[in-house]
Amino acid sequence: MIEAYHLSKVYSRGVYALRDLTLKIEKGEFLFLTGPSGAGKSTLLRLLLCAETPSEGQLKVGGRVLTDLSTSEMQAYRRTVGFVFQDFRLIPRFTVFQNVAFVMRVLGVDVPTQQRKTYQVLKWVGLQHRMNAYPEELSGGEQQRVAIARALVNDPHLILADEPTGNLDPDLALDIMNLFRDINARGTTVLVATHDREMIRRVGRKALTLEHGRLAGGA
Repeated sequence: MIEAYHLSKVYSRGVYALRDLTLKIEKGEFLFLTGPSGAGKSTLLRLLLCAETPSEGQLKVGGRVLTDLSTSEMQAYRRTVGFVFQDFRLIPRFTVFQNVAFVMRVLGVDVPTQQRKTYQVLKWVGLQHRMNAYPEELSGGEQQRVAIARALVNDPHLILADEPTGNLDPDLALDIMNLFRDINARGTTVLVATHDREMIRRVGRKALTLEHGRLAGGA
């Protein structure tokens, strides 16, 4: 599903975040992307989200080169990708329900569909009883579940998560990772960036290791 060929990303002053990276991730896989801070994990996720463009090389998703997409095609592509951040990025003035429904509202989805799909996904992550609460009333684990529900509400083919358990204690972190496993079991490709090697061991999924922007090997 994801193919990178000699992919590089260079920032100012010639600093490489990714250097000559080649990899392939199959549809329906659950993979961890690991490595120390500055290894290039977040940069790769941003490239996959089309938040940035490569400096060199090629990045393909579903057989399509991302840099070849027109503006409308890129917008359509982004609707097939769910992104989960470490810091949740919920809108404080919105309820749980409004936070999850927000993307559909922006896209012009009709209100009955917004309500149905938002309730369904909140029920699936176990938070339908908190749908009228505000982010400040939730625990860290609950906030991350809301963020995951928001990423899932458009039925994405690909979930990208950037250090999604970095602000959680180990037990809550494992709960969130088990939720990602459930998502993957439904057929969604999942790529999780984390530096937590113990979490990778506990979850028992393959890992790709980046070092200085290069692929170092698996675990």
